[in-house]
Parts: sequence; structure tokens; C-alpha cells
Amino acid sequence: MDSERLHTGRSVLRIATGAALCFAISFALDLPIPVIAPVFAVFLLATQNRPLSLWTGVMLSLVVMLATGSGLLLVPLLRHYALAGVILVGFLLFLAFRFGLGGGNDLVATFLVAGLTMISAAGTADFPLAVTVVGALVKGLVLAVMISALTHWLFPGTASARPQAAARAIPADLAMYLALRATLVVMPAYLLAMTDPATYMPIIMKSVSLGRQSCTATARSAALELIGSTLLGGLLAIAFWFALKLAVDLWMFFLWMLLFGLLVARKLCGIDPTRYSPGFWLNSFVTMIILLGQSVQDSVAGKDVYTAFAMRMGLFLAVTLYACVMLLAFDRHRASCEV
Repeated sequence: MDSERLHTGRSVLRIATGAALCFAISFALDLPIPVIAPVFAVFLLATQNRPLSLWTGVMLSLVVMLATGSGLLLVPLLRHYALAGVILVGFLLFLAFRFGLGGGNDLVATFLVAGLTMISAAGTADFPLAVTVVGALVKGLVLAVMISALTHWLFPGTASARPQAAARAIPADLAMYLALRATLVVMPAYLLAMTDPATYMPIIMKSVSLGRQSCTATARSAALELIGSTLLGGLLAIAFWFALKLAVDLWMFFLWMLLFGLLVARKLCGIDPTRYSPGFWLNSFVTMIILLGQSVQDSVAGKDVYTAFAMRMGLFLAVTLYACVMLLAFDRHRASCEV
């Protein structure tokens, strides 16, 4: 019991430290989309209790190549044959979600969905912007993997820690149903981002997180899991912002992120048990990171931070409400077909 508790405590430290380091380094290096690295790091550290194996590292590298290549190749099709391009993107998203649900690596599926949507949406408006997104994804993933390895070295798992459970393949018909549902959750945000990728890129990242969460959430828990975690993420971002105003400094930025990461990770890992699922806390943390990162960028660019935050939060809630409606509609249709 003590060994298991020690292992869980080190997992909390890895998640919080990894997110804080990625966030601080991303802004220190002025990466194009600084929230990518911490979001990827949180997904990595929350789902992997051991350092990435060589095979997984090779798989992630191949995913980056596949996502960037397919995203760039889809740009001409989306520009000249928009309907066919959108249908093809939807089909590729379905295949990516289906791969993760069919027993494949869930991280690979998530990175593939993120890269495919962000790059192709950016390229429809401006090809150099798509190249910038490619660079941001590659740099963000490399940084997240490096920080993940560092945190595993700083806070290694205990000798008695259970190995990472293999992905459990679910029945083929249910996997296809959930993959289609997740695809339809992501598509509206993707279509919105195509109109103005620079503005709506965070919406894609949020929708990818929702699509990932919708694979496990049920219609009964949709409002609590999706809407509740989005609202909590917004409240955490507001609290972080006003805490940061006490001393605007990169070191304080790192320390505040470390503190907020510890608070959320304790609940995510079960040290502070709650009636909410780990997915709820993971989505809350990711939402906070995206909202906070965009607010910091708005501040640097001289924009009205509070107006931009209100608009972005409204869009996040709209996307989340749509996801809940989609879950309810699909589950109702499935139930009526089974009767």
C-alpha cells in the first residue's frame, strides 16, 4: 500500500512538473503555439506511468510525419474541392479515432487527430501558416517527450509499480459507433477554424480534447464530464491569471503552474478522491492550459485580454454543449435501434 501510494505521489509530481516546465520553456523560447507542448506533456504523463519505449517513440515520430504530410497534402484539395476535402478529413479522423478505440495507442490517435485538423485548417487560409503549425507541432511534441523523460528520471516509478496496461480493444461495432461520434464532435470546430485559423486554433485543440473524452463519456454523464470540466478549467484559468498579476515573472509563471498542476493532479491520480472521473480532471487541466496560454499571448500582443477570454470561453462552452447534444442524440438513436 505504501509503495503504491509513493508511486501515485510521484505520478502527481511528474504531471505537475512536466506541465510547468513545458509551459515556461515554451514561452521562454517563444514557440509559435506555446500551449501545444504542455498539453501534449499532460496527455503523455497522465496516460503513461513509465518512460516512452523506443517503439513508442518511433511510432510518435511516424505519427508526426503522417499528420504533417497528410495535413499539407489535403490543403490543395480543401482549397479547390472543399466539400470533397472536408469529407476526406472526416473519414481520416474517423480512422484515427477507430485506431485508438480498436486497441491501438491512444496517444498516437490523439496526436494524429490534432495534427491532421490543425495543419489542414491553417493551410486553407495561408500555406505559410500551415508550415508554422507544422513547426509548432514538431517542436511541441519534441519538448513534451524530452520533459516527460526528464520527469521520469527525476521522479522514477517504484520497483513494484504495475506496468502500463495494454489498450483494451472494444467490440468492433461499438468502436465504430464511438469513433463516428468523436469525429462529429470535432468536425464543427474544424469547420469554424477553417474560416479564421489564427483565431480559432485553440477551438480545434479543445474539440480534440472533447473528442478524446467523448470516447469514454456516456450520455448520462455528458453534462457533468464535458460542461463541468470546461467551466472548471475556465475558473482555474481566471484564478491563475489574477495570481500571476501579483508578480509577472517567468519563474512565478513556472511556480504557479506547478502549484495548480499539483492541485489538479492529486485529484486526477486519486490521492484526493472525488466523485469525478480522471477524465474530468484531465480535461479541466487541459482547458486551463489552453485558455491561460492564449490569454498570455493576447496580453503580449496588446489585445483586450478580458474580452478575448470571454469570447473564447463562450466558444469553448458552445463547442462543449454541441458535444453533449451529439452524445445524447447518438445514445438515444442507439437505444432506439436496440429496442
